[in-house]
Amino acid sequence: MEQTPRQVIEQTPMGVRQWIAVALMIALNALDGFDVLSSAFAAPGIAKEWGIERDALGVVLSMELIGMGFGSVLLGGAADRFGRRPTILTCLIVMTTGMGLATTSQSPGSLALWRFITGLGIGGMLAAINAVTAELSSLKGRSLAMALMVIGYPAGATLGGIISGSLLKGGDWRLVFEFGAIATAAFIPLVLIFVPETPDYYVTRRESTALDKVNASLRKLALPFATVMPPAPALADKPSALDIFKPGLLRTTVLLTLGYSFHAGTFYYILKWTPKIVADYGYSQPEAASVLVMANIGGAIGGAVFGFAMHRFGLKWPTIAMLLAGAVAVVIFGLGRETLDGWKLAVFFTGFASNAAIVGFYSLFAKGFPTHVRATGTGFAIGAGRIGAAGSPILAGVLFTQAGLGLFGVSVIMAMGSIAAAFFLLLLRKEL
Repeated sequence: MEQTPRQVIEQTPMGVRQWIAVALMIALNALDGFDVLSSAFAAPGIAKEWGIERDALGVVLSMELIGMGFGSVLLGGAADRFGRRPTILTCLIVMTTGMGLATTSQSPGSLALWRFITGLGIGGMLAAINAVTAELSSLKGRSLAMALMVIGYPAGATLGGIISGSLLKGGDWRLVFEFGAIATAAFIPLVLIFVPETPDYYVTRRESTALDKVNASLRKLALPFATVMPPAPALADKPSALDIFKPGLLRTTVLLTLGYSFHAGTFYYILKWTPKIVADYGYSQPEAASVLVMANIGGAIGGAVFGFAMHRFGLKWPTIAMLLAGAVAVVIFGLGRETLDGWKLAVFFTGFASNAAIVGFYSLFAKGFPTHVRATGTGFAIGAGRIGAAGSPILAGVLFTQAGLGLFGVSVIMAMGSIAAAFFLLLLRKEL
């Protein structure tokens, strides 16, 4: 019986080699979780060393998010054009460079530059690992694989927070970035050895040797060979990266991008500002870092629970429910706490609901964009979303410093992002 590459992958139970490749994508997202939040873990030490106020600190905390936005848009398309694997490797090199150079920073300006460069690599890799996870998973295993991939983010941030708390006991915040650079570099040989290019990428390229390359990739995954390529699209239907802006996909692109952008604004308010807020209540840097760890533990558990919910209730409505729950949790966080355990409990619930919604968005990206523009569409949505979310730490800093609002007032305003995101998802087509 003739089988196309997609039929082979979707219909064959996932084997050890596929799960190893997917596990590395999970680990890379965990690495992203640590890298993105490394500046948040280091924030109290940065502010203390250079004597900068909250509004200026908000700019520094936003720089990797801005870099991630540009990286997702510019390098996300590279994964569709040049391949998922080479894009991931290139981004790892960029991330290693940025994290390493951050340890040499002697001013907020130089640190902001190196964080921007780190963000470029993170943003480009996010689109690629999302595509790899979807394209190397069977039909039955895809929802679980996607959920686990997204859970990697808070899991990495949790482990990173524990390690950062230990490193910060020495007092030097630069040790956090040094650890991140070493960890990032370690993934380069692992990707080279265990992650082949996806068969779906070769199918979309339509080269004369495409079937041979597809089967070479399938062999590395210990899967049966494909015997036939899917029919080539008609000339008028030739795939293009610009398809995400054509009538058939434009509505999906706009709504997912806006929804992700607004929710990311709420999400990163908690992730970026929690250590500084808690430290300002009189707690030490390690204690403040431990509170953010609880937010990410909540995120990991929320993502896992949501993975099972997707099987039963689909994607759209559970994601909307988590967006609304997350907004409520952020408002409750704004009431403040008298004890360290109280802060930990508050951020646990914000992480639980907010990251569950992130799992929903990533799954919607994988389902909403077809293969030939999956990385491009995901990269655009994440990129535009992250650029918008980059304003979140800045906005919160301005609200604290210049508007003179307290924690509750700032939290209520920042929670509105998740409510807006729920509205945009309501407008998505029913089959998602």
